[in-house]
Amino acid sequence: MKRVLRATGKQGWGLAYFAMQAVAGLAWWTLVFLQPSVRAATLGSLDPIAVAALDVPLFVLCSALAACGIRAAAEVATGWTALVAAALAVYATFTSEAGLGVLMMIAATACSGLALCLVLLGRVPTDWIIRGPFAFRSAASSRPASAHVSATIGQMILFWGFFLGAVPLVISWLERRWMVYLPLPQSVATAGAVILMLASILGVASAVTMSSRGRGTPLPSAMPNRLVIAGPYRWVRNPMAVAGIAQGVGVGLILGSWLVVAYAMIGSLVWNYAVRPLEEADLENRFGAEFRRYRSSVSCWVPRVGRN
Repeated sequence: MKRVLRATGKQGWGLAYFAMQAVAGLAWWTLVFLQPSVRAATLGSLDPIAVAALDVPLFVLCSALAACGIRAAAEVATGWTALVAAALAVYATFTSEAGLGVLMMIAATACSGLALCLVLLGRVPTDWIIRGPFAFRSAASSRPASAHVSATIGQMILFWGFFLGAVPLVISWLERRWMVYLPLPQSVATAGAVILMLASILGVASAVTMSSRGRGTPLPSAMPNRLVIAGPYRWVRNPMAVAGIAQGVGVGLILGSWLVVAYAMIGSLVWNYAVRPLEEADLENRFGAEFRRYRSSVSCWVPRVGRN
């Protein structure tokens, strides 16, 4: 017997998304069969009839049933969307076809996953991020400040090398391989280099200030023992996040990759809506009124005029 959910609160947003996805999927398939250009951009040389035989019932129909509150249909639609995105990415990487289709399905996979969480749980379980090795813990206060600074610099080298080096290079390569690259003027690369340099200076200054004064590191497993309100932290509450996002944008501009810029901006949304609330809840729990005063007087992203 099928389990039918009644929309309550945020579950309604999840059901609404599946309804929109069903309509969008039906409209897309209509264009695939009517417009050769749409078919080529999203499916490449794949046989549309063979693909539709599976995708229409598993994506369009299941999304429609999910919108009616049928739990199993929501699970099937989400799983199928992820499978298609992965398969299409492999196909596009080997053939340089259907790149636009890959981007569409990746976006649909992310949105379907969020909608499924809302439908089944009534929320997006962001608290899972800080479980296990990523749970918030204070750094060992007995260690000297120099040890925390050294650990922080090591973490920065590792994280910058991965998130600002390896990942953007892979994204940029795939962007060209999937034929979704957009040529940008050379001046964009120059602007990106300036942004990267300034953001890196901010990132280093913020990290050193946090580790030396707070006696901890940026990692959740070794967080500062003191609330830091000095250096860049006098102007914004999260200067390292501001620096990291700006660095990502700078790298994207240097590579001439709009997808890398999008990657940086999506990262900012994930951090702001998933990570930041958890981090600030932990800070309030540990530092109480001191952190609440700091939060009320210092902005998260943009410095307030007249504040210091």
